[in-house]
This record gives sequence, C-alpha cells and structure tokens, in this order.
Amino acid sequence: MLDLATPTISERSALKINPAKTCQPIGAMYAALGIHSCMPHSHGSQGCCAYHRSHLTRHFKEPVAATTSSFTEGASVFGGMANLQQALINIFSIYNPEVVAVHTTCLSEVIGDDIPTIIKKAREEGKIPEGKTVIHANTPSFVGSNVTGYSNMCVGIVNYLAEKSGESTEAINIFPGWLDPSDMRELKRLAEELGVKYTLCPDTSDVLDLPQTGVYEMYPKGGTPVEAIKRMGDAIKTVALGEFTAHAAAQKLNDKCGVPFEALDAPIGLTNTDLYIDALRRIAEVDVPASIDAERGRLLDVIQDIGQYFHEVPVAIFGDPDHVVAMTRFAIELGLKPKYIFSGATGRAFENRVHAILDGRFPDAIVKQQGDLFELHERIKADPVKLILGNTYGKHIGRAENIPLVRFGFPILDRVGHRLFPTVGYRGAMHLVEKISDALLDQRDRTCPEEWFELVQ
Repeated sequence: MLDLATPTISERSALKINPAKTCQPIGAMYAALGIHSCMPHSHGSQGCCAYHRSHLTRHFKEPVAATTSSFTEGASVFGGMANLQQALINIFSIYNPEVVAVHTTCLSEVIGDDIPTIIKKAREEGKIPEGKTVIHANTPSFVGSNVTGYSNMCVGIVNYLAEKSGESTEAINIFPGWLDPSDMRELKRLAEELGVKYTLCPDTSDVLDLPQTGVYEMYPKGGTPVEAIKRMGDAIKTVALGEFTAHAAAQKLNDKCGVPFEALDAPIGLTNTDLYIDALRRIAEVDVPASIDAERGRLLDVIQDIGQYFHEVPVAIFGDPDHVVAMTRFAIELGLKPKYIFSGATGRAFENRVHAILDGRFPDAIVKQQGDLFELHERIKADPVKLILGNTYGKHIGRAENIPLVRFGFPILDRVGHRLFPTVGYRGAMHLVEKISDALLDQRDRTCPEEWFELVQ
C-alpha cells in the first residue's frame, strides 16, 4: 500500500492529492436514474461514460445503464451536435425510454456545445418522438464535484418537467439529496407512517436495489414518474434535505412555480430526523403516530446503552458535504469528539455550516473544504484519532495507522449492505450506532493488554 504521508503538514494551494470528491457527471447520472424510465446520456467520449457507469455499478452492485455521444477527433474539433442528434435517434429506437437526461462532460463543455439548442433542433426535425422528453444539465468535471452534478441535474429535472396547473395536489415535495436507495425508501416509509401525501424526486429505490429475479429490467418499476414530477409545481410545500444537493432544486421550483420550501440537513441522527418528521407534521397538519415515537425511543435507549464507549472518542469525518454535515451533528449527539472534518466541497458554505454545528464546543477541530485525503492522513499521523467515518477511500489511512474505519457515504466499493440498510431516520441512526460501536469494541478487543481482555469490555 502506498503510504507517503508524514507527520509534517504540507501546505498546498494548487495541488490536490487524493481529493475527497469525484466529478460532476457521476452525480448527474445518479440523479437521472431516479426518474422512472429514464436513460442517462453522457455527452462526451466513451471513456467518460464507461468510468461513470463503472463507479456507480461498483457502489450499488447493480448494472447501471447509460448511453454516450461517443466523441471522436471530429466531434472534439467541430462540436458534438451531430453525435447527440444521432444518439437520440438510436436511444429512442433501440431502448425506448420515456426520458433521456443529457449531462455534459469536460470535452463538450470546452467545445461549448449548446445543448438546449441541439435538443430544440432535434425535436423540430422529428428526431425526438412525440410524448418523449429530453432534459439536460451542464456538468463540467473541471469545476465542482459529484455533488454539484447531482444538484445541477435535479435543477434540470425541475426546469424541464415541473409545471403549475393552479390545482393543488395537497402533496409535499421531498428532494432527498444524494442518498442511497435504502435511505430514500426509509424517507418514504416515514412519510407514509405519518399519513402524508408526498412526491420524492429523484427516487432510486426499486432502481438500484432490485431483488434477484433472474430477469433483467432496463427500466424497473422504481424512479419518480414523469407525471408525478410535472405535478410538483402544484404541491403545498417542498422539503429539501441537504444544502449542497437539494436546496438548489427546491429554489428553482419556488422560482418557477411558486412552491415554498424548507431547507433541512440530511435526516441522519436524532436531531436531523426530528426536524424532518416535524417539518412533514407541520406542513401536512398531522399528528406523529406512536409507532414513530417508539422508534425514536429505541434510538435513545441504544445510545444510552452504548454511550459510555463513545465519550470523547476523537474521530475524523470526511466525504461529501451533506453527509459530513449531518454526520458531524450525529457524532456530537453520540458523545464523540470531531477532530478532523474534511470535504471536497468548494466555497465557504461547508466550513460555515460545520462551525455552526460545532458551536465553539470543539475549538481544536480542524474543518476544511476542498480538502484531500493526503492532508487528512498527515494530520492523523501528527495527532491521531481513534475512529474514521467516511467512504472506502479512507481504508488506506485506517490500515496505515491501525484505526477502524466505519464506511459511510459515497462511494463504498468494497462492502455490501449500504444500498439495503438505511442510515437516515431513527432506524438508520440505530444501524450507524451499531456499526460505530462494533468498530470501536472490536478494536479494543484486538489491542487491549491481556490482563484487560474481558468477555464484556
């Protein structure tokens, strides 16, 4: 394993080593998969599309279908309009989706392809069949991250599809942010338990967590139907879960259709789930059922049962900003001590949000946007932690420093279960408590002196 980090912190302004993010089109592709009968389309070279599909497939352990404009030297010089128009003809004639969601890549962005104009021209020339829809989002990889791409595609979904008829649906829109299918399923379960009428968009449950039936379905039953997305403009309110992945789409829907929204963090942990439940309760004017109160009580009980092992344990948290913000709050609720909080997010919003959560209680905590894992490793070498919370790429640091890693967020390439067991809601929080306590207690069992090794530590 490559381990070149030293305890000396190297200040770098232009170079990133193992950045804590990936590129925009991956996020756009994932968001598009949350529309029912949608084919994501990568407007660029075959290599880009292959990498993005591969990365999502390795995380979800499900085949991810997507198409590409297949740029060659000619398109790279003269533009990709002919490629995209021919691609649309092929996609609708061969795969017959309801929606094609086009996202750009570095190459098409550098060329300057005008995607709305290309789509308009294709429709005028009859290359897009009647009743079919093509949407797009600009997602250049040289700026932003996978989180930006996801957010941009969600904005594109609203821009192209949401409408306002003037007849209220009495429903609540839920923009879930970047979450796994199991998390989206849990958000829906909680809404249904409350008796709330809702539209969740995008929705990758029953798309990337399918049962094994022996039959391949290119367009499974999951995903938000186009008709449901169109009616989002007639909802009474929107709940947006994640500042970096959901708030922009909610703002776009407000601007376009006048649907007000509440901006929350991802409902990970006790407080954030409370806020999600309370928002649905207030907007729909319903009471919280005893079943949800019982779930919350069980979470409180398990935290009390295991809390002695979490007290003041220093922890490093890294990953996508919405995940890290929510996990930081939950770590504090558990009694852990956030020491390093890193994300690949750009701008000051991430740092400001985390510092507001820390609220001066952890003055030595190092919070960094546009961070990379090499610097995180250097800091851990200089001043260690006892636990790492983050995605698969943290395993190198964990192995080098003999620190347990609890896998969380995206991507998780070397384990299964994350697409099946939620991390949101009270049930998801209980699952996280179990994973964190198992990691800490297993490490204690492995490393404690013989005279301190007990059946129950």
